[in-house]
Parts: sequence; structure tokens; C-alpha cells
Amino acid sequence: MSQALKRIYHADGYDTALPVGSYWESVVRNPVTDPALDGDLTTDVAIIGAGFTGLSAALHLAQDFGCAPIVLDAAQVGWGASGRNAGFNCVGGGKISDAAYTARWGAADLGLYYTTQRRATEVVGELLDTHAIDADRQPAGEWLMAHRRKDYEGFAEDAAYLQRMTGVQSEIIPPEALRERGVNGAGFHGGMLSQSGFCLNPRRYVFGLADALRRAGGRIFGDSAVTKITRLSDGRFALQTAKGRVVADRLVLAGNGYNSENLPPWMRGRYMPVVSHIMVTEPMGADVLGDQDWLVNQMACDTRKMLHYFRLLPDGRMLFGMRGAPNLAPDNRARMPAAVRADFDEMFPAWQHVKTAYHWSGLICVSRKLVPYVGAIDDWKGAYTALAYHGNGVSMASYCGRLLAGMAAGKPYDEPLSKGMRAPLERYPFSRFRRLGLPAAFKWYGLQDR
Repeated sequence: MSQALKRIYHADGYDTALPVGSYWESVVRNPVTDPALDGDLTTDVAIIGAGFTGLSAALHLAQDFGCAPIVLDAAQVGWGASGRNAGFNCVGGGKISDAAYTARWGAADLGLYYTTQRRATEVVGELLDTHAIDADRQPAGEWLMAHRRKDYEGFAEDAAYLQRMTGVQSEIIPPEALRERGVNGAGFHGGMLSQSGFCLNPRRYVFGLADALRRAGGRIFGDSAVTKITRLSDGRFALQTAKGRVVADRLVLAGNGYNSENLPPWMRGRYMPVVSHIMVTEPMGADVLGDQDWLVNQMACDTRKMLHYFRLLPDGRMLFGMRGAPNLAPDNRARMPAAVRADFDEMFPAWQHVKTAYHWSGLICVSRKLVPYVGAIDDWKGAYTALAYHGNGVSMASYCGRLLAGMAAGKPYDEPLSKGMRAPLERYPFSRFRRLGLPAAFKWYGLQDR
């Protein structure tokens, strides 16, 4: 018998019938509606989740190992975070401090962790090039804006450290030079431009991965929520949906922030979905952009723990995102557009008259150890998962999908993978109530940002 999936947020956050309302949907419609699973199938590898992680895993399995994977999704390709994020392909993936990481896994492994992050950004570029995916790729580089003077004063040391750990070069821009570089905003105390990563259109990217998978022989079934996973006596996995069943030799779970507490039960309390909000303005011409002196089209964020992230889009709109709501109930979703807009107006006062054209939200995922996880599911032989990219899913999910493919094929890639990312996925204490602690955590981080 199938079971109801247990989630920690309001049901609206997982309702695939509700419109997302993102800017990306207005730019590119889903070119393919994948059919729902109807009947019983067998396969070598079954994958739950048609986002960056699942599609990257499936594509690498097909192209590198000759597998014919089946991907099952509760909605359609890219409905979750992969189709609604900001499109930042950048170094990152965790929220742990370097000191805390070193204390747990050692200085040498910290270096490997940084190498892993940079390699993740490269894998995205390789996938785009190999499969000729036109994802509206924008110029390389990432801006980090200091929201406090003391943050700017540490940039020189940060830049030297980043270069030493990853080889990425950075340029430090003093506050008086920001306007002439086209990155002007209220409250910026200087900036650091690092030459790594790039922006893209996430829906074009995720649809491109799906198209490449179909061409490679993989199959995708949409509107096919998996409601039960059973271990068969021969060690295989049976995945039950509303109208069918897939029996697979191996299993990959790729739900990230949209996972559930009971599929499988091992997942309970081992992940923390966090709501992220994005707004996009109406198009702005050169004169309006000039009013604020923001001209660069590279990705940018500030130094807050309660992060702001922003980028100029190809059609002259500004994208702006932040964390905030502790739930996805109707009242939360109704309140957040004004809150996001208030922070936008404070940062870009010359654009206060520019209208908001789109606002939407989605779930990122955080782990208790504050680094991503890629590896086995419990003691299930042949079952693997990757999750907890901490808002850096474009790069890290794509990379972890590649790693999962090697694990599932029994032929791991010769790619960097730190001990921290392989360490067991820990359960949150008092996990049933972990979402209730988010308001206090947000307030604490806000106090630290002052």
C-alpha cells in the first residue's frame, strides 16, 4: 500500500498544481510534457527527482556507462528548485566556517573541499558545451559586496585565501570606485570580484539536461510521485506510483529540499528545507539603469548571513533574492513580496519607482553539518542520494549528480570529493520541531549582520 508523504512545510509548498509564477516560466515554456508512468517497468537505475541532481546523474549514467535510467518526478522537469532558482553557477555549497570545517575534517580536507567547489562550476560548463545547451550564459565572475566596513577590510585576506585554495583570482574594489565599475548600491562598503563561475537561465539549463538525457536513451516520467519504496528479496528496489511501478537494480534519491520525512524513513530529520524568495523587476532601459549606476551582468551577493543575491538579466530586468519566511502557507506567501521589495528599495533607492513584475519562492536545503552530502542511503546496498547544497544547487547539484552516477555504476569518477561531503548525514536534534526554530535562527543571523 502506498503511503502519504510527510513534509515539514505547508502543503501549498509541494502542490504541483499551484502556479510557481516565476520570471523563468515567462522566458521559456517546458518544451516537453513527460507522460505519467502507467504500468510496470524494470531498469538498471531508477532516479527520483527530475532536477539538476537527478538529471545530471541520469545523463552521466547514460552517456558514460551505457545505462538506461528511468527518472520519476512528482511534477514535470524543473518544477522544484532547479527551475526556479537565481541561476548562479558559483563556488559554494556549504555554510560551515573554514575553522569549523578544519576542526572536524582537517586542513588538507578543507583544501579538497574548495577544489570540489571549483570543479563543480566547471562541470556545469562542460555539460553546456558537450550537449550544446543554450542557457543564456552570461559573463564569468562573481561580485561580493561588503555590507559593513569590517567586511571590506577583510577582503584582501579573503582574496589571497581563495586564490591559494582554488586558484581563483579576485580583484578588490574600494567603495569610491564602485560607481565607475557599474556596481553601485546603497550601503556597499567595497566589493570583491572573483573570476569564477557564471550566471545562466536555470530553466533552459534543466530542460537542456532533460533533452540530452532523452537523446541518450533515458526515460523521464512526469506527474509520477513515488509514494513507496520497497526492498525486494533479491535486493532490488520497487518504486510505487499512482499508476505503476518501477523495479530497479539501483536507486538514486534526488529530491533535495523537496524530500519527505518518510521516503525512505531514514531521511527523517536529516535535511532542513529553507524558503528562499526572488523578485524580478520590469525591464529597465539604459537611462533607468544609469540612474542607479548598475551596469554589470554578473552575479552578485552581499556579505550578510541573511544573504541578498542579485543580478542584471539579459533583458534589462533586475533579479533580487533573499531568505525570510518560516513557512509556505498562504499568509507567508502573501507577506513576503513586500518584505523582499523593502530590502530591494533600500539597496537600490534609484529604482523605487520601478515595478515588480514577478515574485516567487522555493526551497533550498541545509544539512546539520552545513556541507552537502553525497553517498549511501542508510545501509541500503545500491541506494544513493545527494542533497543540502545550501543555495548553490546549480553547480553542486550538477556535480553531485555526476558523482552519484559513478557510485550507482560501481565505477566512481576520479573527481575530488572531500571527507566532509562523504561524512554521514546527521539527524537534527528534536527534528520534528526543527522548522519551528527557524524564526529564532533568522533573528540571530540578522543580529550578527549588524
